[in-house]
Amino acid sequence: MAARFRGFLPVVVDVETGGFNARTDALLEVAAVILELDENGWLVRSETVAQQIEPFEGANLEQSALDFTGIDPWDMEREAVPEREGLSEIFGAIRKAVKAQGCKRAVLVGHNATFDHTFLFAAAERADIKRNPFHPFSTFDTATLAGLAYGHTVLAQACKLAGLPFNNKEAHSAAYDAEKTADLFCCIVNRWKELGGFPPPPVLTEEPV
Repeated sequence: MAARFRGFLPVVVDVETGGFNARTDALLEVAAVILELDENGWLVRSETVAQQIEPFEGANLEQSALDFTGIDPWDMEREAVPEREGLSEIFGAIRKAVKAQGCKRAVLVGHNATFDHTFLFAAAERADIKRNPFHPFSTFDTATLAGLAYGHTVLAQACKLAGLPFNNKEAHSAAYDAEKTADLFCCIVNRWKELGGFPPPPVLTEEPV
């Protein structure tokens, strides 16, 4: 994996929020899907870690955003935890995977990745988490990649064009959307591999002259 992505471990992230402003609006759900290469070099899903998050003190909650996601932030059955606790658990699993796969750090993969990246980093800053495993600005955006590979940027439609099932009733939960985004990313990377787009580095059999 380290050789494939220049020392980075792709981790697919999806967040559900109480609005569009990462500084003022609540982070409500976070899910991260860790990827790995199988024995034949195909990119596949590994572990999914997810947390329900309590709105931070003073957080804004837009009703239109809650209606869209269907999340009730105050539902006790959510078993939501503070940002610091939830992110620390997710980041811990990611750091463990980064080390296990011989990588230097994680790189966030997301559908419209800037949105997820911005909310994740704003929450980590609020929670005063120093060991954020993600690259501070680099991402892989599956909306852009799907537009290139399948001619569509909407997640549900891109998945269908890639031959992946997509249930609209389950969409807008962080774990479901993250896993579907992960499947889409794997399809695109593996299709590129099938087409010969990523040859392995040459093996030197003797010292170069």
